Amino acid sequence: MKLWQKVFVPALFVGVVAAGAPQSALAQAAIKIDGSSTVFPVSEAFAEEFQISKRGKVRVTVGMSGTGGGFKKFCRGETDMSNASRPISTEEMEACRKAGIKYIELPVAFDALTVVINPNNNWVKGNAMTVADLKKMWEPAAQGRINTWKQVRAEWPAEKLMLFGPGADSGTFDYFTEAVNGKSKASRGDFTASEDDNTLVQGVVNNKSALGYFGFAYYAAHKDKLRAVAIDGGKGPVMPSIENVINGTYSPLSRPLFVYVRDTSATRPEVREFVQFMMKQGSALVSEVGYVPLPQSAYDLAWKHFDNKKLGTVFGGHNQVGITIDELLSMEAKL
Repeated sequence: MKLWQKVFVPALFVGVVAAGAPQSALAQAAIKIDGSSTVFPVSEAFAEEFQISKRGKVRVTVGMSGTGGGFKKFCRGETDMSNASRPISTEEMEACRKAGIKYIELPVAFDALTVVINPNNNWVKGNAMTVADLKKMWEPAAQGRINTWKQVRAEWPAEKLMLFGPGADSGTFDYFTEAVNGKSKASRGDFTASEDDNTLVQGVVNNKSALGYFGFAYYAAHKDKLRAVAIDGGKGPVMPSIENVINGTYSPLSRPLFVYVRDTSATRPEVREFVQFMMKQGSALVSEVGYVPLPQSAYDLAWKHFDNKKLGTVFGGHNQVGITIDELLSMEAKL
């Protein structure tokens, strides 16, 4: 069993080196990746399998400083690739432009952003909540005011509402706040925040009255200790699942995941080979990690964009809340 199949390591920076690789491998070609904790398991899986295939000739390091933190490093030219759980923002596009950093946008998977509660929670009937319920909990106006479950719904008990979520550098935070509260980064601030999703998992596991949110793979890795919440976006409650992402019913918390490659890095043979490996192995490894793989045609198109050095983003610096896989493919085809 691989490291990334057992547990997603709670670290801010992880280097994965092929088993049995000689120490001299550390001096060989290196690829630096940082960014989203949501995308981290995907890149970690790619890194480990690629290094094994290269027998230690290439070292791939994968950091986990959040989508925003990753783009800060990327736009300073400190990394070759940046993991992102949302598209690059207008501010980040400008930072990269000023630094002369150009990039290739590669969709790698889809995620069902998952809201979870403690298994001992016995008042959320049917494991279902509306987007309006979530907004009442998480909107800026809730800070200091909505402190118990009863204040969200009258039929729920006056248990303390303990909230766990990603920090402000997280793309998951950006996406969730836009999808639920209507504006990116618009959120109450009095909750337990962490860029490490494992910390959020443990927060919900250890508190009966807790609620949190993070990427589906982290729920899947701990589903024996957590309860996923079905989200009602207006058409009835829908559980987060691979099937419901593929059929487009898990809305508005279904979202694409990305890797951005610096244009100057893309010319290096080891980076080119790694990206080609990702696009060939994408479906299998993304599935094993617990996310939703794209159709092979999408990986083929992404490789074509990389090979032809198609620079920039199709999103114009903004999230597309509730976008489906088919809609993403249609947008990428126009790049």
